[in-house]
Formats: sequence, structure tokens, C-alpha cells
Amino acid sequence: MRKIITYILVLLTLLAKADYSYAQPRGNDTILLGGIVVDKDTFAMVFLEDFYLTGKLPRHLAKQREAYNRLRYNIYKVYPYAIIAAEVLKDVDVNLTKYEDDRKKRKEYLKSVEKELNRRFKGELENMTISQGQLLVKLINRQTGKNCYGIIKELKGGFSAVVWQSVALIFNNSLKREYDPYDRDKEIENIVVELEANYYYKYKYQRQNALIQQSRRKT
Repeated sequence: MRKIITYILVLLTLLAKADYSYAQPRGNDTILLGGIVVDKDTFAMVFLEDFYLTGKLPRHLAKQREAYNRLRYNIYKVYPYAIIAAEVLKDVDVNLTKYEDDRKKRKEYLKSVEKELNRRFKGELENMTISQGQLLVKLINRQTGKNCYGIIKELKGGFSAVVWQSVALIFNNSLKREYDPYDRDKEIENIVVELEANYYYKYKYQRQNALIQQSRRKT
């Protein structure tokens, strides 16, 4: 705080050496400043943003704040993937109805979708932390209304769902867990609502772009 005050005083002192309070344009580097006159001295007047200095938080509150900031960062990172997953799943559900009586075409279609998703997102998803992966499972459930175990079972079969559920349990996760915005996942929900409010137009565009990509794949 002392350094900030010193910096401001030095800045004001340098500006006060101007010959007049409103500099006249003399070139492209001219900056117009307001000024105040005190007795016979003229001082430049500069508006600075408010600066808030708060005391150091107690250790337990500091840990809570750190955990909250980490959760918020992770949600902001994985939420776009949950949006994309929801749009892709809608597209898959629509297309699978066309192949209800043709298991071969159904299998070929699902493989093509899996290949495309791996091409676009595999590297990014592999770099996620365990915590981010857990959040993604919850947010996919939030966006689609289906838990990830049910999605895998529907698309890949019961055996694959059991295998991936076993892997998830090793990392203290569960693909069967339902998103609970009113109790267990209330803090997550609050952050997601904040995110959606702040970036409404961004995610609206993202949804529209996903729909365009889906229509192109159909043609």
C-alpha cells in the first residue's frame, strides 16, 4: 500500500510541472489533463480507480476462498464441453431413430461420431485433471438430463458402461450420480448460473454453431 501511495505522489508531482492546467495540442503524443489551482500553484488532476485493501483472512477462510476459486476456474474450463456434449447427444438421439432396425448402420454411425469427437477433443480431454473430469460428468448430467452411465450404456452397451463406471470409482467418481443443484451441487449450480449470465451470448452462439455443424454432417 505504501508503494502505491508513493507512486501516485510521484506521478502527481511530475504532472504538476506542466506550465498550464490544460495542455494545448502540439502533436500526436499530447494528452489533455484537467487541473486544479491551489494559491498560485497548478496541479494536474487525475482520476484513479478505487482501490480496496482488506485484512488478511483467517487460515480456514483463506482455504475456503482458495477452494472456491479453484472450483470456479474448473467449471469455467469444462462447461463449454458439457454444452457441446449436450448438442452432440441430441443429434445422436435423432439419428439413431433412423437406424432402429439396422444394427450395422447404427454401429457404423456411432463409430463415425466417436471418431469425429476423438479427432476434435481427445487431446484436450486427456489433459483434464481428475477434479475437472468429475465436474464434466456432473455438468453433462445437468445439460442432458441423463447420467453418463446411462449414456454409455445406451450408446456402447452395458458391458462398456460397467467398465467405465469401475474406472470412475477408482478416481472417487460415479457415472451414475445425479446432478443435485439444490443440495450437494448447489455451489456448482450458483457458479454455472453466474457463468451463463455473464457469457449468455457466447454460449448462445456456441449452441447455434453446434447446430450448424450437425446439419452439415446430416447432408
